[in-house]
Amino acid sequence: MFPILRRLSDGRFHSGEALAQAFGLSRASIFNVISQAEAMGLTIHAVRGRGYRLPEPVEWLDADAIMHGLGDVASAYTLQLSDSVESTNSALMAAALAGAADGTVFCSEHQHAGKGRRGRPWHSVPGGSLTFSTLWRFDNGLQSLAGLSLAVGLAIARAVNRNSSHPARLKWPNDVLVDYRKLAGILVEVQGDMNGAAFAVVGIGLNVRLNAAQRDAVDQAVVDLAEMGVTVGRNLLLADCLRELHAVLTLFRQHGFAALRADWLALDAYAGKPVALSLPDARTVHGMASGVDETGAFLLREATSSLVPYSGGEISLRLDARR
Repeated sequence: MFPILRRLSDGRFHSGEALAQAFGLSRASIFNVISQAEAMGLTIHAVRGRGYRLPEPVEWLDADAIMHGLGDVASAYTLQLSDSVESTNSALMAAALAGAADGTVFCSEHQHAGKGRRGRPWHSVPGGSLTFSTLWRFDNGLQSLAGLSLAVGLAIARAVNRNSSHPARLKWPNDVLVDYRKLAGILVEVQGDMNGAAFAVVGIGLNVRLNAAQRDAVDQAVVDLAEMGVTVGRNLLLADCLRELHAVLTLFRQHGFAALRADWLALDAYAGKPVALSLPDARTVHGMASGVDETGAFLLREATSSLVPYSGGEISLRLDARR
């Protein structure tokens, strides 16, 4: 499929007959490939007598372009690109357990079972998303990873803000927002000892260009880079994300989230807003969002004026509809 899609992304029409000859397939097989690509969320123009084309240019992932964009931090990463995987996080988790090195990055054009936070699916479209996972190894155990998802969110927001006039902001614990619509999500999965060797597989999904059907499949308000007027290609954008991740993780390894807290607070989209927290025990608590502490825990000022920290991956934060 993907070699055919790359051919169709040159802006010209290609007949089914020409594609069949070029790829050694039947015209029926070409039709089936086109149908499969449309089922994955791609829009393909089909005109009788002219053939098929992708209506929007697509910059496909290119390892050389990404490594060039990384510049002086290229040696910190081992990059693996694929056309389609079940989930970059699942694939990288298996590689981590088999001994993959710190700084290994898996990036795929398409995930057919992408994972989001709290068990939700992560929807992506070939050429219209940036979905990748990074592996980070730590010597000081799982207890040293408090606030990691916030640190990653800060890095991704910085990378976006390098290229956008619409400022990306942060939602605790792991979303990147523009005007309170979701631009990117982060999923951190960890394994290891509390005080010994540990690692984190950090998955990142960023919306580049979503069509109407793709937006409708998501159960919340979303935004993409195309809507924001961002024109940077996906290869340079991925390189920018990895450069910012390297800078943030270097500080995080040395000093923990406390060294990044002030920068995170500067991009906090919910600071001073009335919010509702849905807790794992089905309770909902209300109060005023008051930033995060040095471990990355969310701080809620409750009706009694007391400041209460909340942490945990199963907590859901939203603006309080009652206010």
